Amino acid sequence: MAAVGSGGSTAAAGPGTVSAGALEPGTASAAHRRLKYISLAVLVVQNASLILSIRYARTLPGDRFFATTAVVMAEVLKGLTCLLLLFAQKRGNVKHLVLFLHEAVLVQYVDTLKLAVPSLIYTLQNNLQYVAISNLPAATFQVTYQLKILTTALFSVLMLNRSLSRLQWASLLLLFTGVAIVQAQQAGGGGPRPLDQNPGAGLAAVVASCLSSGFAGVYFEKILKGSSGSVWLRNLQLGLFGTALGLVGLWWAEGTAVARRGFFFGYTPAVWGVVLNQAFGGLLVAVVVKYADNILKGFATSLSIVLSTVASIRLFGFHVDPLFALGAGLVIGAVYLYSLPRGAAKAIASASGSASGPCTHQQPPGQPPPPQLSSHHGDLSTEPFLPKSVLVK
Repeated sequence: MAAVGSGGSTAAAGPGTVSAGALEPGTASAAHRRLKYISLAVLVVQNASLILSIRYARTLPGDRFFATTAVVMAEVLKGLTCLLLLFAQKRGNVKHLVLFLHEAVLVQYVDTLKLAVPSLIYTLQNNLQYVAISNLPAATFQVTYQLKILTTALFSVLMLNRSLSRLQWASLLLLFTGVAIVQAQQAGGGGPRPLDQNPGAGLAAVVASCLSSGFAGVYFEKILKGSSGSVWLRNLQLGLFGTALGLVGLWWAEGTAVARRGFFFGYTPAVWGVVLNQAFGGLLVAVVVKYADNILKGFATSLSIVLSTVASIRLFGFHVDPLFALGAGLVIGAVYLYSLPRGAAKAIASASGSASGPCTHQQPPGQPPPPQLSSHHGDLSTEPFLPKSVLVK
């Protein structure tokens, strides 16, 4: 989760990013390969570690922290970090920073207000994911959460008039089938289950989270397409709205309990680890994800599922039976197929006999390209799911 957006901020890079154009061809190629491998590692670790750490923190014996406070703290830390990065970009000049923020946030208030809707959805999504991970095994959640690829694709077709290739439609059907198999395994009682967990509530929360993720990402792309805000500015604006909306949600859902027990009730080093992962993990991914191509991002998602499953076996005693293995395998294959570029997908379809003639594709006049796994948040199919950071949530 995370973590979100794109719009006009896709060209923005984090401070200190190496520009390949300034290097010799051979050096640039080697540096780009290294950055791709680094981005793969970051994507895998971020996707898997956040789920596992939340699951661990929520299942520890003792006092349970309030999830709404963790969501607010992550937004506060993310906003402060982006503010410091903007301060560094202005070379430590407070006056320049204040003038810049006044112009970007207040003068251009229309662009700022556009972020209120996706920020509201992301705040809701973050809280839903705590509910889902608290009630589902980490591996089951990781597999089921890939439904966000399906919801993003459907919203892209409905809201942006994009088209999908036949292979992409087939991969979405494969994805849905795999998730259904995993949920059937969960409903059948795959392994021991703590008494305070409700798989039905977990499934409802993850489905609602996937729907909100798909809608918010496509809406974000639609309203901010062509705007010029930097990655750090967009995250700061999201953090401001996210903090305010998170506090409203905290007051509405757990206000009385938080007032009685305290904002940081139940916080342990493990909980702080979750908060820091949410706040900084998504920002880190926002920096490196631009170096990952479509196939690499699909591969990272697949590796994250495998890593979460293996870690769940060791940490939580998760039992992998043939039904779960089949469903997870279908989801991994679907993620890879959906992430293929249109040309590669057409070649596969042709090789399997589903197409005739040369492997060429003529896009109908005026028809926008199909949604692909991209390096901006308009496509959430590989976003880290909790931290909602521009260029990634």
